[in-house]
Amino acid sequence: MEFRTVIPIERAPFQIEPLEEMLFVGSCFADSIGSRFVADHFRATVNPFGTMYNPVSVLHTVQRCDVAPRTAVITLGTNHVYRLKETGVIVDNCQKRPASLFTEEELTIEMCSDVLCQTIDCLRSRRPDVRVIITVSPIRYRKYGYHESQLSKATLLLAVDSILPSLATHQSQIIYFPAYEILMDELRDYRFYAADMLHPSEQAVEYIWQRFGETFFSQRTHDFLREWQPIKTALGHKPFNPDADDYRAFLAETRRKEAELLKRYQQQ
Repeated sequence: MEFRTVIPIERAPFQIEPLEEMLFVGSCFADSIGSRFVADHFRATVNPFGTMYNPVSVLHTVQRCDVAPRTAVITLGTNHVYRLKETGVIVDNCQKRPASLFTEEELTIEMCSDVLCQTIDCLRSRRPDVRVIITVSPIRYRKYGYHESQLSKATLLLAVDSILPSLATHQSQIIYFPAYEILMDELRDYRFYAADMLHPSEQAVEYIWQRFGETFFSQRTHDFLREWQPIKTALGHKPFNPDADDYRAFLAETRRKEAELLKRYQQQ
């Protein structure tokens, strides 16, 4: 008997290698996943100018940062934007200024599609062979109302879906990863949510990370992570006495193993 619906995900046509240079831009879900890559020694840049929720703010980040990643992961959170009345410019962060200084707008499907294409073009101008993974954050926005939040997610999903056929010549380099669907349909139980009942729990993020790895990681990456995990665990150990000679020797040996592992995979 089947007691849950598992989201089928095809193996990606490209693979992420160990220590790869990556860029994560978008909502706090991008922070959650990106931080895992940082902790596992990927050369990952995660939201260098802060968390970005809408497609325009994601574009602004890509335009401002000077990295040329092998793989970029874009996580869209909402189609709501805030425009500063004084300048007419969409801001990335209201910086706790009075709401009266801004007008709130909703980007249409066409607007989101156009901005996404600009973002991909900007990434390609720096590195033509860049691979782009697009996701929609599963985190709902209570302040908009739950129905309005669903409409916002639907707009983003339709925008992503609309650009994929137009990028057919580069389709193998532009991939949609169904993080939103995994949480909504596969993990549809409040035990997979944090205390606010909006954000995914650590267990849910771990599961999505595993599905991400099954989709994108090469065998070398799986091998590296398997070897790195016990070293990572050892480095995270909290000693009773950090000044003890035994612990210092243990830490030095663990650091040696870490350096040897990184050197071996950097040379491959």
